[in-house]
Amino acid sequence: MTASDFTSALSDKAYAAGWRLVRALPERTVRRAFDAGADAAARRANRAARAGQPNQLRRNLARVLGVRPEQVPDQLIHKSMRSYARYWREAFRLPSMDHAALGSRLSVQQVENLESALARGKGVILVLPHSGNWDMAGVWLVQNNGRFATVAERLKPESLFERFVAYRESLGFEVFPLTGGEQPPFPQLAQRLRAGGVICLMGERDLTGKGVPVTFFGERTWMPAGAAKLAVETGAALIPVHCWFTEAAAGNEGWGFKTEPALDVSGGVAAATQALADRFAANIAAHPADWHMLQPLWESDLSEARLDRIAAAQRELGYTRDETPTTSGPTGADVGARSAGAAETVARGADAGATGAADVGAAGADPADVAATVDGAAVAPNADGRVDATEHKGEGAL
Repeated sequence: MTASDFTSALSDKAYAAGWRLVRALPERTVRRAFDAGADAAARRANRAARAGQPNQLRRNLARVLGVRPEQVPDQLIHKSMRSYARYWREAFRLPSMDHAALGSRLSVQQVENLESALARGKGVILVLPHSGNWDMAGVWLVQNNGRFATVAERLKPESLFERFVAYRESLGFEVFPLTGGEQPPFPQLAQRLRAGGVICLMGERDLTGKGVPVTFFGERTWMPAGAAKLAVETGAALIPVHCWFTEAAAGNEGWGFKTEPALDVSGGVAAATQALADRFAANIAAHPADWHMLQPLWESDLSEARLDRIAAAQRELGYTRDETPTTSGPTGADVGARSAGAAETVARGADAGATGAADVGAAGADPADVAATVDGAAVAPNADGRVDATEHKGEGAL
């Protein structure tokens, strides 16, 4: 057994144990434990920042706020780690919880945008960043609209991939494997859309190097092209979605969920993807603590080796490394101003719950991220074509 195989097997056993243990313990006990783990991770991150070594989460949030990393409030890092950890706490418990009761605690804004898109009968593509609890949003969607389709990266080992697929299928999702299925996911998703169905994709992080270059909080990065391509090819509505956590004064937890108006895709895939980036930015700025992005995202943070891989992938698509998007998105300062002072808003907000997995998050593990190319190529695979579970947790973005 190789070291990679051992690590993958350990990951599977750890997730299996987590699912069993967290469901068995009382909610209050679990919440306290996860809070403690998140708080410890935040303290380490804040100490590192004071020593001149801001972690990636702080650097990412600095873009959102339009400030330097050292100016990001410690309290925002604390709330961010609790939010990230709350996602994991809920992920472990969600399959065994009362979904109908949970749905009543979810506040949905601008639902008329989704309803009008569904009424067109041409399918709906919901695209969202890694914010709040996107699985909970999926539970609400199943309760109110029926089953929807999504994609899952094939994790390593296979047993862990099957565990995550079973988890999401238990919530009522239809899950297509990104690789290794009977068909590539793109034509299957297109078929669901042409039948008037709904699909959901994660949308702000591309790991293939084949994404669309966009301006995001004033800096260049790449985002997956598949959602926009599906909308262009099928005529389905392309709707940005945002999720965030809420908590009442008494400590009762809830969820916020907003569907935006459908985007105009007549300008093509690149313009539509930039429009998605702009909406993601505005929504993330309104709820910065709930954006679970602990990894390098922007070009200026990427290693030369990764930039070289991106450049090679972009050349395959006919782009050069120096090409920029045709549409410029807002800067971090612009978005921060529109959100009326995101740092102060967060400082006044209620804490979210957290998890012992927060320590993993502080080290840079991905809460959930898979980005795929339009033609279904795998993302950052190992030699056998599988993605290491320490980096990805089975969501998909085409």
